[in-house]
Amino acid sequence: MSEQNLQQKLDQEGNIVEFLRNQQVGPNVYPGVPAEYSNWREEQRGWAESAVLFNQSYHMVELYVSGPDAAKMLEYLGINSFKNFAVDKAKQWVPVTPDGYVIGDVILFHLEEDVYSLVGRAPAIEWVEFHADTGDWNVTVERDERTAMRTDGKRKNYRFQLQGPNAMKVLERAMGQTPPDLKFFNMATVKFAGKDVRALRHGMAGQPGYELFGPWEDYQAVHSALVEAGKDFGLKLVGGRAYSSNTLESGWLPSPLPAIYTGNDPMLKQYREWLSANSYEGKCSVGGSYVPETVDGYYLTPWDIGYGIIVKFDHDFVGREALEKMKDQKHKTKVTLALDNEDVARVMSSMFTKGSSRAKYFEFPSAVYAMHPFDEVRSDGKVIGVSTWIGYSSNEGKMLSIAMIDPDQVEMGKAVTLVWGEPNGGTSKPTVEPHEQTEIKAYISPVPYSETARDAYADSWRKAGVGQ
Repeated sequence: MSEQNLQQKLDQEGNIVEFLRNQQVGPNVYPGVPAEYSNWREEQRGWAESAVLFNQSYHMVELYVSGPDAAKMLEYLGINSFKNFAVDKAKQWVPVTPDGYVIGDVILFHLEEDVYSLVGRAPAIEWVEFHADTGDWNVTVERDERTAMRTDGKRKNYRFQLQGPNAMKVLERAMGQTPPDLKFFNMATVKFAGKDVRALRHGMAGQPGYELFGPWEDYQAVHSALVEAGKDFGLKLVGGRAYSSNTLESGWLPSPLPAIYTGNDPMLKQYREWLSANSYEGKCSVGGSYVPETVDGYYLTPWDIGYGIIVKFDHDFVGREALEKMKDQKHKTKVTLALDNEDVARVMSSMFTKGSSRAKYFEFPSAVYAMHPFDEVRSDGKVIGVSTWIGYSSNEGKMLSIAMIDPDQVEMGKAVTLVWGEPNGGTSKPTVEPHEQTEIKAYISPVPYSETARDAYADSWRKAGVGQ
């Protein structure tokens, strides 16, 4: 019996919204590292005050694309411009459907002539694999699967991020010399611990920093050298609990739902038939108070999530015609919501009552309980947008959410309402306990929320054309 494909599974389920909302999968996991090395509060503090080492070696998919048509295919599938995209450069690469809705985003590395690597969540990578498999492209693809989906425990590369105000001092100590002065999203090869290490100038925590990667067999030597070099500079190792919360301060949205479940374009139907029922799209979960009539209500445009700046009509690409029609329309605006402290305390205090009248539990520091969270944001009783990523920042002393709202409603400091919890007592996801929905006051705030992040690198992202 042949394996069921995604289209067959969707036809079988019928109501796609209910199907996704009741999937038995919680939020993304971060295998390979402890939940906490010290405690998540100190680990959060590290990226603001000293330095941190994120270990990204385990949880992301990596896809190598090589061959004479590699650049042409990736350019055709992405909204990004490929002008001046030379070896030793990287970019936030975003594919959209023929209807112009976001499939996902990954970091695209130009490693060698005709050799590229994409690193991130699976949806964007699977879109590339599909086109390489079914299109007339002279390319070869090699997928290096994330640890949770393999049994050997090994990867092709290790991948670390060194971030924070002392990050450059740590790298300088490890190298024994001044690190190269790279522009944002540019790469160089550096050497320490007797190993060649590829270094990407990056910044997740609003401070100068690097993403460092190289062959898996060099993992221990490179990691140990960085830990030793960081001893005098307050270097903190970041565990799985704190890792997913750093985006609350920087404003990057990690969770657009791949907009591939509907659409009449033959390419999308062929893609759903190509995807396995056991693919990411066949297993991922949606959670929260926002329940649209159809799954299209979860779809997002590049402008909605802050990627409008990287839409470039200097090349032909999948979705170009749709985006050209959309570009002058009204789009949601990405903001941070700072939840009212007293209201958050009220919600948390419901944990100290008996019965099912409790609010949905707030996990700390990340309160996300599905792979793709969507909560209603209201003003004067009207839905004006959605909240998508929520959690606590010890650095800011706030529960924060990344949201997308009607641009006419964007007024810094304005009070709005976040609807927290799922309707009708909650879905059947194992991460959802019986609870009652509640409303939480929140204040529209800038994105990134962290002042350091806004001042130090938001402008760098814009100048580099990689979104924000």
